[in-house]
Amino acid sequence: MTTFAPIFAPAQIRAAVDDRAWFEAILDAERGLVNAGAACGIVPLRAAELVAECCRVDLYDVETILAAGRDVGNPVEPLVRAIRERVGVEGAEWVHRGATSQDMLDSAAMLVAARSIDLILEELAGAAAALAGLAETHQRTVMAARTLLQQAVPTTFGLKAANWLVGLLDAWNCLGRVRRDGLAVQLGGAAGTLAAYGSAGGVMLELFSRELGLAEPTLPWHTNRVRMAELGGALCAAAGASGKIGRDITLLAQTEVGEVVERPLAGRGASSTMPHKRNPIGSVIAVACARSAAAAAGLLVASPPHELERAAGAWHAEWGALSDALLYAGGSAAAIREVLQELVIFPERMRDNLDRTGGVVLAEQATFALAERVGLTEARAILARLSDRSIEGCSLRDELLADASVREVLSEEEIDALVDPHSALGAVDTLVGRALARYAVEVGGGQ
Repeated sequence: MTTFAPIFAPAQIRAAVDDRAWFEAILDAERGLVNAGAACGIVPLRAAELVAECCRVDLYDVETILAAGRDVGNPVEPLVRAIRERVGVEGAEWVHRGATSQDMLDSAAMLVAARSIDLILEELAGAAAALAGLAETHQRTVMAARTLLQQAVPTTFGLKAANWLVGLLDAWNCLGRVRRDGLAVQLGGAAGTLAAYGSAGGVMLELFSRELGLAEPTLPWHTNRVRMAELGGALCAAAGASGKIGRDITLLAQTEVGEVVERPLAGRGASSTMPHKRNPIGSVIAVACARSAAAAAGLLVASPPHELERAAGAWHAEWGALSDALLYAGGSAAAIREVLQELVIFPERMRDNLDRTGGVVLAEQATFALAERVGLTEARAILARLSDRSIEGCSLRDELLADASVREVLSEEEIDALVDPHSALGAVDTLVGRALARYAVEVGGGQ
C-alpha cells in the first residue's frame, strides 16, 4: 500500500488490506486450523481452546513480527513462535500443527480477498444502481456517438449509460464468481501431502475450509497459482469497468464538450491556483486506480509458473500485489459510484453538439435510404460528396435539397425525416430495456 492510498481508496477498503487485516486473517487461519484439528480428534479440546484464545490480533505487535519475518522470508514463522510463547506448555505443541507457513499465508490471502471483494461488490452494485437510473431517465436523450473521438451517428445518453451498466455487471459477475468459487483454503503441509495428519488429511482439509468459510480445493495449490491469476483478472476487470466510465466522463465533461459534469461538492475538484476550476476528480481517481489495479493484477495473472513444490520468490511477490489490486479495484469502484450518484447531465448541450456538424451524422441513414433508389455505390458517392460540403459549414439537409440527383428520388418530407436524429436511433429502446432487465435480475433485486 502506498503513502497516497487515502487519496485513492476510502477508509474501509484501506482497512481491509492493511497490515492489521493481514495479521488478523493469519490468526483466523491458525484458529481455524486448531479448531479443525479438535473437530477431527487430532488436537485436544482444551489445547484448541487455549490456542484459539491467543489468536487475537490485539495481542501482538505487528511491526515487530514483520521485522522478524525478514530473517525467514515470511511473517508466519515469527507469529507462530509468538503464539506458542503466549499459549504456554499446555497448548504450544498444537499451534500450527501439520501446516506450513504458506498454508497459513495463502489461506489468509483468501480471507483478505474475500473481505475486500465483499466491499468492492457493494461499490459496484451502488454504481450499477445509479447507472440503471440514468439509463432509464435518459433512454431517449439524443447525443452524438463518437468513434475515434469524432462524431459518428446519433445515440442516446441512456444507451451510453446502459453500456456502462453492462460492463459493470460483467465485472460484478466475474468478481462474484471468484468470491463464491475461487477463494479456497490452503492446507498441504510441507510439500502438499498432508503427511502430518496421516489418513485424516482429507477430513482436515474439509473441516478447515468450513472453519474459514472458504471453498475446499481439490488438492493443495502451493504451486498451482491459477487461482491467483483468476483473482487478479477479476480485479483488473472490475477496476477496468469503473475506469472506462471515468475516462468517458472526463471526455464528456471537457469545457468544449460540456455534456456532463461532476457535481461540485464541498470543494471537490478544486485547483490550488485557479478559483474557477472544478476538475472531474472522481473520474480521474477512477481512471488512476484502474491503471494501478491493472499493474498489480498483472503480477498475479503472471503468477502460475511456480517452481516444483514451492516457489523461490514468485510466491512472496504475490502478497503486496494482491493488496494493491484489491485496494485499487475498490478505489476505482468507490470513486465511480460517488461520481455517478451525483452526475449532472446537460441534454440541451448534447443536442447542440450533435447539431454542430450540420446534420452530417445522419449521412449513414441518408445513404441507406438513397441506396434503395439508386443503389448503394452511387448513394455512398453522393453522400460522401455532400458530407464534405457539410463539414465546411453547410447543412446536410440543405445539401440534400439542393442536389438534383437526390431530389429526383427523395421528397422534401423524406429528407426532413432522414435528418431528424430521433429517426436514426435504431434499437436503442430495446437495447436499453435489455440492460435494465439484466440489472433487475442480477443486482437490482438486492438493492
